[in-house]
Amino acid sequence: MIEKTYQPADIEARISRAWEDAEAFKAGRPDRRDAVPYSIVIPPPNVTGSLHMGHALNNTLQDILCRFERMRGRDVLWQPGTDHAGIATQMVVERQLMERQEPSRRDMGRAKFLERVWQWKAESGGVIVNQLKRLGASCDWSRERFTMDEGLSRAVAKVFVELHRQGLIYKDKRLVNWDPKLLTAISDLEVQQIEVKGSLWHLRYPIEGKTFDPADPSTFIVVATTRPETMLGDSAVAVNPEDERYTHLIGKHVVLPLVGRRIPIVADEYSDPEKGSGAVKITPAHDFNDFEVGKRHHLPQINVLDIEGKISVADNSSYLEGLPEGAREFAEEIEGTDRFAARKMIVAWLDDFGFLEKIEPNVHMVPHGDRSGVVIEPFLTDQWYVDAKTLAQPAIAAVRSGETSFVPKNWEKTYFEWMENIQPWCISRQLWWGHQIPAWYGPDGKVFVAETEEEAVGNALGYYVEQEVITPAQAHDMAVDPVKREGFITRDEDVLDTWFSSALWPFSTLGWPDETPELDRYYPTDVLVTGFDIIFFWVARMMMMGLHFMDDVPFPTVYIHALVRDEKGAKMSKSKGNVIDPLNLIDQYGADALRFTLAAMAAQGRDIKLATSRVEGYRNFATKLWNACRFAEMNGCAAAKDFDFTAAKDTLNRWIAHETVRAVREVTEAIESYRFNDAAEAAYRFVWNVYCDWYLELAKPVLMGEDGAAKTETRAMVAWARDEILKILHPFMPFITEELWAVTASRDGLLALAPWSRKTGMSDEEMSMLVASAATDPMAGPAMLSIPEPETPDFTDDAAEAEIGWVVDLVTAIRSVRAEMNIVPSTLTPLVLAGASADTNARASRWSDVIKRLARVGEISFADAAPQGAVQLLVRGEVAALPLKGVVDFAAEQVRLEKELGKAEADIKRAEAKLANEKFVANAAEEVVEEEREKREAALARKVKILEALLRLKNAS
Repeated sequence: MIEKTYQPADIEARISRAWEDAEAFKAGRPDRRDAVPYSIVIPPPNVTGSLHMGHALNNTLQDILCRFERMRGRDVLWQPGTDHAGIATQMVVERQLMERQEPSRRDMGRAKFLERVWQWKAESGGVIVNQLKRLGASCDWSRERFTMDEGLSRAVAKVFVELHRQGLIYKDKRLVNWDPKLLTAISDLEVQQIEVKGSLWHLRYPIEGKTFDPADPSTFIVVATTRPETMLGDSAVAVNPEDERYTHLIGKHVVLPLVGRRIPIVADEYSDPEKGSGAVKITPAHDFNDFEVGKRHHLPQINVLDIEGKISVADNSSYLEGLPEGAREFAEEIEGTDRFAARKMIVAWLDDFGFLEKIEPNVHMVPHGDRSGVVIEPFLTDQWYVDAKTLAQPAIAAVRSGETSFVPKNWEKTYFEWMENIQPWCISRQLWWGHQIPAWYGPDGKVFVAETEEEAVGNALGYYVEQEVITPAQAHDMAVDPVKREGFITRDEDVLDTWFSSALWPFSTLGWPDETPELDRYYPTDVLVTGFDIIFFWVARMMMMGLHFMDDVPFPTVYIHALVRDEKGAKMSKSKGNVIDPLNLIDQYGADALRFTLAAMAAQGRDIKLATSRVEGYRNFATKLWNACRFAEMNGCAAAKDFDFTAAKDTLNRWIAHETVRAVREVTEAIESYRFNDAAEAAYRFVWNVYCDWYLELAKPVLMGEDGAAKTETRAMVAWARDEILKILHPFMPFITEELWAVTASRDGLLALAPWSRKTGMSDEEMSMLVASAATDPMAGPAMLSIPEPETPDFTDDAAEAEIGWVVDLVTAIRSVRAEMNIVPSTLTPLVLAGASADTNARASRWSDVIKRLARVGEISFADAAPQGAVQLLVRGEVAALPLKGVVDFAAEQVRLEKELGKAEADIKRAEAKLANEKFVANAAEEVVEEEREKREAALARKVKILEALLRLKNAS
């Protein structure tokens, strides 16, 4: 028995337990042993994380695919897991230590600190997994993995060692994004560019051999900089080779103020004659662009900051020797000063000595650490790198050849731009939490890379025996006695970038490097669903690693979803206070309403503007479905054994069979092509408009009439169509559909494992044939197999559709005119069918009672032509006329509509004026510009409807 009121909270936990008890989502179920596999790997959320709206969208779309394919008979593996999230997790635990006034990480020591992190992970690291279950994610939770579990850690070590042996991993001194607060290198993804109101300092650099005179421009060259504190590390001044102002100075030198060091004036196209003075200072150790200029001109790389962002020059004799006394004193005074305090000191000193020409206000983008919030420093340091350029070539070729395709296609351009300009990948992080780099250093700094410490010790002892540093006897003693070799080799303290381990996710989670049955069956996966912001950081790296170690792409399709923004189109952020918590929405409206909202709005290439009202609207949709099923139950509509919907005799029942098959086909085709919004819209339209508003309404007289063959058939058809609805809605709204599936009749098994409509899917026989062909075709890997669809629909009834469709269209058109002209419901209008065909006359007679009741029509008559003063409607090529003379004041109605037209045109003009203003489009917030576009489109649509109404009035006058 269906409860009177739909309450999501009453059913969601219970349905989740039912799925779990039945192991409904377990891959490799005995009943699917011979089924075609289908696999997706979850983008592993951070173990520190909680469900946000991006997670909700991403996992809803994955779940739709997995539930859909599971119902189509596939052996589905949705591989779950979490990421150790190096920096984020370490910060959480360090913050806890500070709040509890416990010893700090460094006071505690590495081993004890890592114990605390693992303890925290065990206690609260699985929060997001439980939240994903609340969303309804149908992962195989028995296979949950963690990027630092034993198996994945072994895979990481093997990959590092093999790439090192192949020369694709190496150590180098290069610039990195350095976080002076966290004291580690960070990735580009962890850097936020923030607009800052700063200054542009114009500095005079004296030309060597000339007596510096601030009043004589021939004695100096002016450089403009936003970072005067880094001038201590300048290696050159660059000018554009085409800039005639400076061509005579190329090859000469300037004397660096404060330091007194000679640095050359070099010609380089990096210098833009249109910006600043046209001359720029080059500081290779403190700027990414300058680093490249420095490489081109073989300039020294002089680091003037320490890891905390403090000035560090006292140990560099080149700063002190030969300097004037005042300069030496200043260099010593500034030592250890924070970079921003040093900036003020240096500017003041430059001003005192005449080297400061002017200061201009300057708004520019400054990189900040997304977690620490401090300004990131380009920092020259020794780090481990991957030769990403070499690994990228097969990954680029795979997308160019179509082995892997992006949906939408335009993201391939972004992928190629990133991959073709790829730089060495810095993979080392100065943290404690993460995969410690499998490299050990001997007493002379010699590096030994190995999967285990035992292997590294063996390699080191063998090397030093060969070099005659130790004797074979000493090597033997050290090999068998750990105490004797203590300190002989030391492990690299750094850990690997989190993206290194997640790049292996599609195959490491399946047991690689072991040759497991799961690896053979589920790799490559079928599709990756992810956001555009990690195409380079994750997608590209999975492509590189998958091709290198598995000799195959990790997925043939990458579906890129857009951002979830607030209802005005603004990006959600805590600082703006516009973050929408998906868990709050689930508590308020249910997981199904949230899921359907996200799917319905997930148009390819378009961001989602999420309003709570939309979620509330789809909660109403769920209630509509609930009430429709309850109506069917109250009217004795139950699934009839061996019911053949194609053999129905009643026109209305054949019409709903026709419409149901069409809806299933539309939903199927849309999901297959990743058009989630089209799939949701097709399901919504069919359920609300076709089934609830029309079919059940038109079937009421039969269901409430006398028993007989027509009533029996209608009850069975109502139940059959309801069951098909539950199937097509299940991927989107799994909780309510599973509940209704269970309570509407006695059934064997769960809806989650029920077959998708066989009329538009694959039969058991077809599935068996496909599996058999795959077994004999060595080229047909599981991921290459696809579900064939029938070339033509299994059931259509054009005559039934023509009849009932005509009734629906006629009533809809009449209702529209009544609303348009403000005709009160109590007023019954006559209807004249003008020049109607014999078929239409017959339909009108058969359905006259329905038309009168639903369209608020009085008398229905037939005529050769429409009478004067009648509003004419074209319904399926024939004229239906509403004689409204005396019912509607045509003149007053025309005045009202023309007034509305004027308002619409004014709105269009106002919006178009704003959008034509280049300054407005360039400077206004993205969401404000988009809002104006929407206003214009809404006004244009309103104008079209008003013009149609005015035309009808004109024809009726």
